[in-house]
Amino acid sequence: MDLRKLKKLIDLVQESGISELEVTEGEEKVRIAKHVAAPTAPAYVTHAPAAAPAPAAVVVAPAADALPDGQVVKSPMVGTFYRASAPGAKPLVDVGQSITAGDRLCIIEAMKLMNEIESEFTGTIKAILVENGQPVEYGQPLFIIA
Repeated sequence: MDLRKLKKLIDLVQESGISELEVTEGEEKVRIAKHVAAPTAPAYVTHAPAAAPAPAAVVVAPAADALPDGQVVKSPMVGTFYRASAPGAKPLVDVGQSITAGDRLCIIEAMKLMNEIESEFTGTIKAILVENGQPVEYGQPLFIIA
């Protein structure tokens, strides 16, 4: 299942009155659930089938007024956020580190594919808004660069 289909499914759940959607395509299975943390803040959780079911997690970004000023790097897809290229490896970037456009910031695993996310901006990492190993949704803020 490609990322465009996932985006359409997420939009469908968001726009409709349904709270959960599960789609099976071949051996791949995607579950999109809308959980309301606040009256106007839906969160989406997706996962692929695993040997043991993992508990659903909701990542809530800090309030916009609590974020430092700068350019926001947003997730281009739904998946799992990783700060390092391998378990136990040094993170790709840390707060306070200077970066240039094109530097690798993180990896987002989607459908068992590791997608390297590169910076569109040159500057200094002011904030990392997601914990390692947490699910992220399309358009969710990941980093602040100033």
